[in-house]
Amino acid sequence: MSEQHKMIVPLLPLRGLLVFPTTVLHLDVGREKSVQALEKAMIDEHLIFLTTQKDVAIDEPDKDDMYHIGTLTKVKQMLKLPNGTIRVLVEGLKRAKIEKFIDHEEYFAVEINTYEEENEKDAEAEAFMRTVLEYFEQYIKISKKVSAETFAIVKDVEEPGRLADIIASHLPLKLKEKQDLLETIDEKERLHKIIRVLNNEKEIIQLERKIGQRVKKSMERTQKEYYLREQMKAIQKELGDREGKSGEIEELREKIDFAQMPEHVYKTALKELDRYEKIPNTSAESAVIRNFLDWLIALPWTKATADDLNIQRAEKILNDDHYGLEKVKERVLEYLAVQQLTKSLKGPILCLVGPPGVGKTSLARSIARSLKRNFVRISLGGVRDESEIRGHRRTYVGAMPGRIIQGMRKAGTINPVFLLDEIDKMSNDFRGDPSAAMLEVLDPEQNKSFSDHYIEETYDLSKVMFIATANDLSTIPIPLRDRMEIISIPGYTEQEKLHIAKGHLIGKQIKEHGLTKKQLQIRDEGLLQIIRYYTREAGVRGLERQIASICRKTAKIIIAEEKKRVIVTEQNVEDFLGKQIFRYGQAETEDQIGVATGLAYTAFGGDTLQIEVSLAPGKGTLVLTGKLGDVMKESAQAAFSYVRSSSEMLGIETDFYKKYDVHIHVPEGAVPKDGPSAGITITTALVSALTGKKVRREIGMTGEITLRGRVLPIGGLKEKTLAAHRAGITTIILPKDNEKDLDDIPDSVKGELTFIPVSHIDEVLAKALVGEDK
Repeated sequence: MSEQHKMIVPLLPLRGLLVFPTTVLHLDVGREKSVQALEKAMIDEHLIFLTTQKDVAIDEPDKDDMYHIGTLTKVKQMLKLPNGTIRVLVEGLKRAKIEKFIDHEEYFAVEINTYEEENEKDAEAEAFMRTVLEYFEQYIKISKKVSAETFAIVKDVEEPGRLADIIASHLPLKLKEKQDLLETIDEKERLHKIIRVLNNEKEIIQLERKIGQRVKKSMERTQKEYYLREQMKAIQKELGDREGKSGEIEELREKIDFAQMPEHVYKTALKELDRYEKIPNTSAESAVIRNFLDWLIALPWTKATADDLNIQRAEKILNDDHYGLEKVKERVLEYLAVQQLTKSLKGPILCLVGPPGVGKTSLARSIARSLKRNFVRISLGGVRDESEIRGHRRTYVGAMPGRIIQGMRKAGTINPVFLLDEIDKMSNDFRGDPSAAMLEVLDPEQNKSFSDHYIEETYDLSKVMFIATANDLSTIPIPLRDRMEIISIPGYTEQEKLHIAKGHLIGKQIKEHGLTKKQLQIRDEGLLQIIRYYTREAGVRGLERQIASICRKTAKIIIAEEKKRVIVTEQNVEDFLGKQIFRYGQAETEDQIGVATGLAYTAFGGDTLQIEVSLAPGKGTLVLTGKLGDVMKESAQAAFSYVRSSSEMLGIETDFYKKYDVHIHVPEGAVPKDGPSAGITITTALVSALTGKKVRREIGMTGEITLRGRVLPIGGLKEKTLAAHRAGITTIILPKDNEKDLDDIPDSVKGELTFIPVSHIDEVLAKALVGEDK
């Protein structure tokens, strides 16, 4: 194709439209400059240059907003429409390129170079034309967007360039693709591009047909299922089965959609629902699937309560509900503070360890209330089957999820406060080890994908705040203990019990027994009498029972004797509760030989132990009685060995073990006793018996002894100290390494006691034996 002479013609920009040479097209013109350009063309030679805008949204295009190659056209006809627009009929003449823009204000004119078609028809051009016609014919047959008459006209065209332009004008191409063909000056290259376009269009149409057939089949299958379901409904209605199973299926489907399950659980639920739909109601499998679906629907998957992160409010609730327990309260407030900063902290796993009755369970309820979370509790006492935690597989008859999933369903949210009560009471047998199953539940890194045998799908427990309670830490397996944050709750002091009784217990029992505060008053000195002489415990459960007993007797007095008011004082406590049960005050009234007071830690708090040693002529036999455990027996053996090896230094006959049988006894033989803290007490009692020196009655002691006489540290110092204080002991001998634990003891108790830290048994004997000063 060769360039022709230059010429100046008016310019008409087109929006979303393109005119090829040799094609005839109707245009509607409405823009002012375009109308002026048309009028100018009609005055001259009816010639106008058409080019396409790059962006159809521009109303006033500039020279950079238009393609520079377009079509020189002749205006064949022009008609003004009633709405002000002009309809024109144009015929494309030649390709042309803009060389220069001329702005006449009323319209655009351009200086263009036109291109003349060479139309050289050699063998290659003939091959291209035949291929294009063949492809075009196939396209017409499968697309049905172009009429057969069009092909009849096209096949008689002899010029290669003209053939390419006519076919391009009939193809459903994007504007950029058409512009590309318009800008392709070489006829053979243009034909080659047309071949590629026709081939692509043919493949697209075939794919569309395949997709259409699939959709049609799917529609037919859906319509068939709908028809069959409607028939089934009609049959069930005739049989009096109301809506039958289909109504139930739809209801379940709606519930599954509403449950907001994770994607993998949602797919499982729909799959099981399809199975349920196909299985008859009489089948045993039907009930199993229905029960499984009910569990999936009932479980909280995304529903959560918003934490109340007001630390002052939470602190007030915890203080109102519980007196003391500063460590636990501090831990909860720390959690709230970090949660307020991060908004994404995993739920902590706390383990409250302490004697019965100190308020571990009720404290967990208060924590839930302070956080405004739902509260759920499960008891693990006596659980010995792993399936109790992980659930049973659905293949078993009567299968159900484990207690963790049951608790989550009961909680109704994914972030409750979950209390695992009595975690130290779990056991194991041939059915598995439930404490091992708890390892996954109580591991913050694993419990986000907890797996229950019944549900089978993973469940997220990472947002749950787990709180476990235990009386004895030693019975909890070490791996399980490692996953929890241990918080020790020791027993209460006398003053703390008094405060708890006045602030909580009395009011609660008065209300439960239908009394009023005016009808029953318990004075402070009366309460102290109850605490000292009618209870001996670390917690307040026994105290609450005694208060309940007073309330019952008060109710009887008010009804039977028609009294309006009952006042309990120090003098009349016995009238309500009978004779005193326990002794309060010093365990021993005088210094004695061979008797030492030890301090013990039990699951029920602290206690005092009287260790007695007696000598009888014999052959050196060591007798241990009082239902002692293995550890305590070994302590006695170690004490005996130390005294034998140090007899000369202690002023004892070096051959005493040949002359005497030694009997070590701990009273209350029916009560099992064990633990590594009686060594120095046994040694003191033994030395006292062998030397004839008395042991000071006001001293209590705790600590383990080595064969070299060193005193080793012990645990439970606070509980032992409270027991000593309760028993009236004024001086406590403790291992030097336990000095740091004195900070945990309440100041009210610490002020009334003298503490003597020791590191060797010599120091113990110097303080404990009457008449010793070294």
